[in-house]
Amino acid sequence: MSSSSSDAEFRCNYPGNFQSPRVEWKFTSGTDATLVYYDGELTAPYKNRAVVFPQGLRLNSVSRKDSGEYACEVTGKDGSYFEYKSQLTVLVPPSVPTAQVPTSVSTGSTATLFCIENDGSPRPTFAWYKNKVLMPENPKASPTFQNSSYTIDVKTGQLRFNPVMKSDAGEFYCEATNSQGKQVSEAVRMEVNDVNVGGIVAAVIVSLLILGLIAFGIWFAYHRGYIGSEYLSCKKVIYSQPSETRSDKNFQQTSSFLV
Repeated sequence: MSSSSSDAEFRCNYPGNFQSPRVEWKFTSGTDATLVYYDGELTAPYKNRAVVFPQGLRLNSVSRKDSGEYACEVTGKDGSYFEYKSQLTVLVPPSVPTAQVPTSVSTGSTATLFCIENDGSPRPTFAWYKNKVLMPENPKASPTFQNSSYTIDVKTGQLRFNPVMKSDAGEFYCEATNSQGKQVSEAVRMEVNDVNVGGIVAAVIVSLLILGLIAFGIWFAYHRGYIGSEYLSCKKVIYSQPSETRSDKNFQQTSSFLV
């Protein structure tokens, strides 16, 4: 079922021959499951916004987060079982989207623009406008955009330029649309600047000159003796043992110093 009003009602028409029926209500959204009605009572999240009546459940003040599957499970005293599921889609028009556009990019680079909208249900699709002109999904299909290279993902709202060209500069805004309505973002201007090749070359030349000066300074200091390996002198002492025939009186210690 679909609901665009503030209330939603679910039926659970189980057979009338159930003995002492035990009724439970569950809500499932994606992989998350929550008990709505259990052991004869509404659970905490639903106490102030749900009403259980014979063979039914009414949910008040529904919002997009209430979209999902509602299941009633009925168990009889004799072991009989009944289950009934209802799908709820809460219809919400899109809110005003936000266009995330880089204000300055360089030619030859890649630029991605984002259209952000998180309230619409069902999920909206997206379109982009440049200078108030609708951008087709295939730029080659339009004389206005055939020289541009971009892709548009209508489901995520991403607009991607690869590569960016000088002609891609302009004012951009996006539009979010679903079955309940449409909204447009504010326009944001994107400037496209040429890559400064001369500046890059000059920076490389300056860097090379600096490295050359450093290398020359090291070479000059080395040859002038300001820097270099320090040579350490070591002395080696050699002692000769006295011969057995020498007397103590004639004993002499001979030493040789090598430098």
